[in-house]
Amino acid sequence: MGLDDRDGLRMLRDAVDPSRDGLDVIRRFYAQWFAIDIAVRDFFPPDLTEQFKVFSHALTWLFGQLIDRRAEEPIAFLAQLGRDHRKYGVDRSHYASMHEALYVTLRKHLSENWDDKLDDTARAALQLFIGVMSGAADAEPGPPFCDGTVIEANRVSRDVSVIRLQLDQPLAYYPGQYVTVQVPQWPRRWRYLSPAIPPDPHGGIEFHVRSVIGGMVSPSIVTEAQPGDRWRVSNPHGGLQIDREAGDVLMVAGSTGLAPLRALIMDLARWAENPRVHLFFGARYPCELYDLRTLWQIAAHNPWLSVSPVSEFNSDPPWAADYPDVQPPRGLHVRQTGRLPEVVTKYGNWSDRQILICGGPKMVAATKEALIAKGAPPERIQHDPLAD
Repeated sequence: MGLDDRDGLRMLRDAVDPSRDGLDVIRRFYAQWFAIDIAVRDFFPPDLTEQFKVFSHALTWLFGQLIDRRAEEPIAFLAQLGRDHRKYGVDRSHYASMHEALYVTLRKHLSENWDDKLDDTARAALQLFIGVMSGAADAEPGPPFCDGTVIEANRVSRDVSVIRLQLDQPLAYYPGQYVTVQVPQWPRRWRYLSPAIPPDPHGGIEFHVRSVIGGMVSPSIVTEAQPGDRWRVSNPHGGLQIDREAGDVLMVAGSTGLAPLRALIMDLARWAENPRVHLFFGARYPCELYDLRTLWQIAAHNPWLSVSPVSEFNSDPPWAADYPDVQPPRGLHVRQTGRLPEVVTKYGNWSDRQILICGGPKMVAATKEALIAKGAPPERIQHDPLAD
């Protein structure tokens, strides 16, 4: 029956589900893979804990999509994974060993229930997963990454740095997309970052990086990045966008979630006429609204843009003396105090707007939930995938 065997697909999904015993199964898969192909181990960082979680969630979602008879999203997801994994040096032989290791691991784990029917289902699913990834990688003509040199590293808040690079060659991406970067402080660890400016034909690019508590890569970038560092930047992901013919726009940015929205706004500024854009830019303290000066300069010359600063606290902590609060130019919005979901929905449900939300997963989820509760159509709300 292959992919028509929903019961078999459910068994496979449950085997890798992190809410069950999936993480242990995934650990055994990686051990099996490295035993078959020892060279693969060099593609991954020493600590694989996060990798286990990510792969477990991804496989669970993929099997769930097959159970629900959905093909478009998983095929697109797998193709993007295949293209993206080129940056590690993955080739066809690695996909073959991955296929073998995953099949062997699932068969051992489900040995009590394994029969010809489940075998056909497992082989069909794994062939789909691995085949799409491998095929997409082979079909991609361009290089898997480009390198660049840090030319500026500005600490704009205690936890935020603005990093500007000159790439060795221009990177093709759409405003609103994100990339993965590898920094010299953490080889083989890739972190998602969103360019804060539209594509530059001369190879310039800018990132806004916030130090995440408990993180590894972002604290190093904020505290240690300096001119001369060599970064590696992968091909883009994501699809945040504005349709200039689809009505006015609401943007909600939390901290460095501003970056992709700022790139979209700067791209819109190329046009004389645009839909109205209202941006709510939020942070914990007033001093952490690090890019207000740039936003106000853009708004001052583009009447379609309104910027509303929002801080959770009304005053700054003692350490803020090194990062003075900027005051709004005359005639522009003054800062409001409160949490972004409450402040944004205080003005209504914005149901007539294209809605883009960027920031930490909890803020994005809370803002989306608040807007939907007020009556905003879910299909009009855009955000990048949320990490668990």
